[in-house]
Amino acid sequence: MIAKTLDRATKMILAAKCPLIMVGGAASRLDQHSIAQIRDIARRLGIPYFASQLGKGVMAEDSDLYMGTAALSKGDHVHVAVDKADLIIAVGYDKCEKPPFIMLEGGPKVIHIAYQPASFTQAYRPHLEVIGDIGSSVTALADRLERKLPNAGALLPLREGILALNCDGADEEMGLVTLDGLVHAVRKVMGEKDIVALDNGLYKIPFGRGYRTNHPKTLLLDNTLATMGAGLPSAIVAALRYPRRRVMAVCGDGGIQMAGQELMTAIELKLNLVVVIVVNDGWGMIEAKQRGKGFPNYGTRFENPDFVKWAEAYGAKGTLVETMADLVPALKTAFEGGGVHVVAVRVDDSKYKRLLAGESDPE
Repeated sequence: MIAKTLDRATKMILAAKCPLIMVGGAASRLDQHSIAQIRDIARRLGIPYFASQLGKGVMAEDSDLYMGTAALSKGDHVHVAVDKADLIIAVGYDKCEKPPFIMLEGGPKVIHIAYQPASFTQAYRPHLEVIGDIGSSVTALADRLERKLPNAGALLPLREGILALNCDGADEEMGLVTLDGLVHAVRKVMGEKDIVALDNGLYKIPFGRGYRTNHPKTLLLDNTLATMGAGLPSAIVAALRYPRRRVMAVCGDGGIQMAGQELMTAIELKLNLVVVIVVNDGWGMIEAKQRGKGFPNYGTRFENPDFVKWAEAYGAKGTLVETMADLVPALKTAFEGGGVHVVAVRVDDSKYKRLLAGESDPE
C-alpha cells in the first residue's frame, strides 16, 4: 500500500511545474536522523522550501533553497511563492498549528507526508496522504526522483525579493526600536544553537519572518493556543536543559505580567537567563484586530511598572533600552554579566499593527 502511495506521489511531483516543500511543526519533534533525511530531499531534488512557524530550524535557513517562513496564514511575503506553486509537499504539518497557507479552489495541489492522517479543514485538504515514518517516506521519494525534475527550482527567482522584504528596516541602527530591529539585534547576540523562547504578541510575526534558524528547537514558540505567559517558563526549562547555551525569553509587557512571578524561580535556580520585555503599554495584537474590524479601541491600553525596579525587587538585574543604538550593547552586557537580567525595550510596533489591521501591505 505504501509503495503505491509513493508511486502516486512520484507522479504528482514529476508533473509539477512549480513545486515547493513546506516543513511543519511535527517535523521539529523528530530525531536528528529523520531531520537529516528531510533536509536531504530538498538538497537531492533541488526543490525550494519554506517553514511554518513551528517548523523553523528543521531545514537550514541559510540555504539557497530557503524561501522564508509563513508567520501569517495568508498575505505574508512567502505566499508570493505559495500562490505561484502548483504543488506543495507538506512534510510534518501538525494539525494543531496555525495554517502556514490556506488551500483555495484552483490553488496548488498538496501532498501530506506525516505520521498521522490529515485533519481535513477549510484551510487544509490535501490531495494525497503519505502516512508512515516521515524520514523513510521522503528518502523513498528522493530515490525515485533524483535528477528527474527539470522544473525543481522554478520558484527560486522569487527568493531574493521575498527575503529582502523580510529584512526591510531590520538593520537600522538609530532611532526608536522597531520590532524588525529587535529581531535583528537578538540574532546578532545569539549563536546558532542558542535558544530564544517567545511569548505571544505582535513580535512573533517578525521573529517568524526574520529570525533565521538552522537548528530545530532554537526558536521556541506556541502558535496553537497562543498562550500568553508561556515565554518565561519555556525559557527557564531551556536554561535548565542547556546550561551552556545562551537562553533568552522575549515577552510582551502584557504576557510577562501573567507569569512574571517565575522570575523568582529563575533566580532561585541560579540560572543564566536574559528576559527581554517588549514594552508598548498595551495588548498590541488585540488593538490591531479591533481596528481591523472597525471597532473602537477598547480595553487594550494599560500602565506598566518600572520594569528595572521590578527586576531588582526580585534580585535580578534590570536595564531599560529606548533606542536602537543601545540595544545590542545592552543585550551583550546582560549575557556577559551572568545571572538573571531583565532588558525592558520600548518599541515602535506601528508597522505590525497596521499590517494586522489590514491598513498596509505586508512590506
